[in-house]
Amino acid sequence: MIAGPGAPPVALGVAALAHVLGEPVDVATAAPGYTADLDRVRSWEYRTFHRAAEQTGVTDLAVVAGGTALDRAGVSAAEVDLVVLAVPDLVEHLYWDAAAHTQARLGAHRAEAVLLNQACGGGVAGFDTVAGRFATHPAYRTALLIGANRVCEPYWNRMEINTSVFSDGAAAAVLVRDHDRCRWLATETISDGRYAGFMRMPVGGAAAPYHPEAGIPRVGDPAERLNEFFAGDVRRMFEFVATIRERNRRVVAAACARVGAEPADVRRFVHFHDNARQFAELAKDLGVELDRTNVELALDHGHVGCADQLIGLEHHLHSGDLTDGDLVALTSTGSGMHWVCTLLRV
Repeated sequence: MIAGPGAPPVALGVAALAHVLGEPVDVATAAPGYTADLDRVRSWEYRTFHRAAEQTGVTDLAVVAGGTALDRAGVSAAEVDLVVLAVPDLVEHLYWDAAAHTQARLGAHRAEAVLLNQACGGGVAGFDTVAGRFATHPAYRTALLIGANRVCEPYWNRMEINTSVFSDGAAAAVLVRDHDRCRWLATETISDGRYAGFMRMPVGGAAAPYHPEAGIPRVGDPAERLNEFFAGDVRRMFEFVATIRERNRRVVAAACARVGAEPADVRRFVHFHDNARQFAELAKDLGVELDRTNVELALDHGHVGCADQLIGLEHHLHSGDLTDGDLVALTSTGSGMHWVCTLLRV
């Protein structure tokens, strides 16, 4: 069958969603243990973040979320054809496939396993990965998409590395071919590798191996990284910030154009859990009211990496904010740099 204008090349929908979070922690109470710049953290307006127990790994969270989603869909692990795990941070081990490990622990032994590591946009881009696999594998009918985050605290400070307070958790979606609920329409991604080094840790890879005698490396403060990456060129720094905002708008417009819609037709924008000011700027750039975003949910949970948008989709469906026929945009910005938008029809 040839798809008509604006129709997705593959028919798939979301059969079930689930998430798991670390223990809730009050941001104001915990902030002095993470940073001396308390005014900056207050300006972000986060209320709560989630911190997993020390022994909990990212795949532990992924397995709980994935297993719960399968149970809610009434699907056994043996029926799963594809497991896609998206993570933005380091996993438990090096030279190790966290997606394959998650597949095995879930008992989805006949499923193909795919690992996505495109920073915080992986949970949104994962829809495209599933659609692509379904297109090239006609026998695939059921996929499990999981976005998970476990802050690697020896290298990454939850409140100093970026302009978000980072949380631990995972969210999962069971995607089924020809399912008529929360149908996937399109995914668009803009990538710009000129900024690939912006979040790079200075040591730890093959080019600059980690040496224990040098001490534990840390990802630097964003202002320091910005100054170093652009060699103190203020004009280029402002251009970079403007590019981030412009590409957020452009990727939404591109996804909407693919399906014959306008951004104004989108009922709700579920963005990664950025801070309050950034959400206000996003709404302005998209030309929509702030309450059509997931800003309050973001401030209640902190930034859960690749899981944010699936958590938001589950929340807004359960609360009735999204009803049959609504168009919803899952959006993200990720280091790399990548800008991603997935459109779903509820």
